[in-house]
Amino acid sequence: MKINKIQFLIDNINSWIIPYVKTYNQKLIKGGYKSKVLHHHKEVENGDIIILLSCEKKFTQFSRNKYNLVVHESNLPKGKGWSPMTYQVLEGKNKIPITLFEADESFDGGNIYLKDFIKLDGTELVDEIREKQAKKSFDLIDKFLKENENLIGEAQSGKQTTYRKRMPSDNKLDVNKSIIDNFNILRVSDNNRYPAYFTINNQKYIIKITKDG
Repeated sequence: MKINKIQFLIDNINSWIIPYVKTYNQKLIKGGYKSKVLHHHKEVENGDIIILLSCEKKFTQFSRNKYNLVVHESNLPKGKGWSPMTYQVLEGKNKIPITLFEADESFDGGNIYLKDFIKLDGTELVDEIREKQAKKSFDLIDKFLKENENLIGEAQSGKQTTYRKRMPSDNKLDVNKSIIDNFNILRVSDNNRYPAYFTINNQKYIIKITKDG
């Protein structure tokens, strides 16, 4: 199928990925695609592809596009749910699976088109992690746009696991552990939106981390 009209839906208007998507959207437009970024489900139009990124509300308008795609940073069906990239960094992983799949009525359960990996070296802070995540996401989308006619979605198989939604309290540091033990929490903490913190004598203290130089 020749792809022409592409829509990106990001219903979390505070998502970190929005600037990356807007830049990528302009690239697609310059490449001859009719592409746009949406933030409300009611704005979805008939087209060829809709790509759901950082969506918090349930999507139901599957019939409006030939493909309804999602990018998810896990080896589905393992690692469904919220913030899979963050959870795997906290697990100490430096090779994070990333999956492009077809959205359907199930929860992160649609047929898989493409898989790859995001490679980290263990030193990245959250902005660097996000940059690598965004780049690999768009690499997968680029590949789908070029090869969709030859791609056949494969049903998910294997044991299913699910990550819960993270809360600000998940960025609490353990004062009884070393910096090394707390480092991955520091890495995935957003200095502005959900910084790392610790509590001593019922007083909360905020920790913000940046790289020297």
